[in-house]
Amino acid sequence: MHTRQWRVAGFRLAVVILVGALVGGVLSAQSKPPQVTSPRLYVFDCGVLVRGEPTNYNLTSAQVGGNTNFSDACFLIVHPRGTVLWDVGIIPDAQITPGGVEIPAGRGGNANKATKTLKSQLAAIGYAPKDITYLAVSHNHADHTANANDYAASTWLVQKKERDVMFSDQARQQANFANYRALENSKTTLLEGDHDVFGDGTVMLIFTPGHTPGHQSLLVKLQKTGPVLLTGDLYHYAAERTLKTLPNGDNKEQTAASRAKVEDLLKQTGAQLWIQHDIVSNAKLKKSPQYYE
Repeated sequence: MHTRQWRVAGFRLAVVILVGALVGGVLSAQSKPPQVTSPRLYVFDCGVLVRGEPTNYNLTSAQVGGNTNFSDACFLIVHPRGTVLWDVGIIPDAQITPGGVEIPAGRGGNANKATKTLKSQLAAIGYAPKDITYLAVSHNHADHTANANDYAASTWLVQKKERDVMFSDQARQQANFANYRALENSKTTLLEGDHDVFGDGTVMLIFTPGHTPGHQSLLVKLQKTGPVLLTGDLYHYAAERTLKTLPNGDNKEQTAASRAKVEDLLKQTGAQLWIQHDIVSNAKLKKSPQYYE
């Protein structure tokens, strides 16, 4: 090869190396979790529960506005002192194929659907399971715990009454047990009521039993957005709140008391109430990588 050819080849190689370094640097920067000075809230799409007439909630499809399906959102709270992952989906990531998956769920055409994995949505904003400081779920049902095993290395924040149910002999016989069984050996903070996660009042677990014995909600105080209350399955449809109906499967006395507690909390804090399964309201929320702060 002539000297000029060597120079051209060397120049091309240098350009390739430089471009590779620049791209690598950008990707590396993108993969780092963001630094925050105040709480930030991300909303993830963790699927849809296709459901029919809402008779279990003592409602009609007309009363809920026609769309009886449930959204199934997951949430990440990023705080200067750590992260909280709240609820983890209906279908395990390992079962979600490109293009999405739909799994029959009982009779009447019910089904569970998901198109995105929780891990991929976290990775898109720079987080891996190892970056999750705390895992908290509203309660033990399958549409809130599908990916719990992936976050078993985090500290699990759970009401003692809920953990007792989750690891009872009866629960161990249920299909969903396999999705959260690794939490049995997780570092665990057992709760018996409300809990201030970071000690500064910005992220609070609120004990709201009734749907399950240890059901909990999550209050997040954001500087720009204001307080937001994520209520798990305390409500499923907005009509339950306006028409004051109670689900058939709940401990109705406890659920009524928890709802009264939440209404008082909303008045005290001025918080927005986010009904996690409300598919109409959920569609209006900003989804990750956008966020609330």
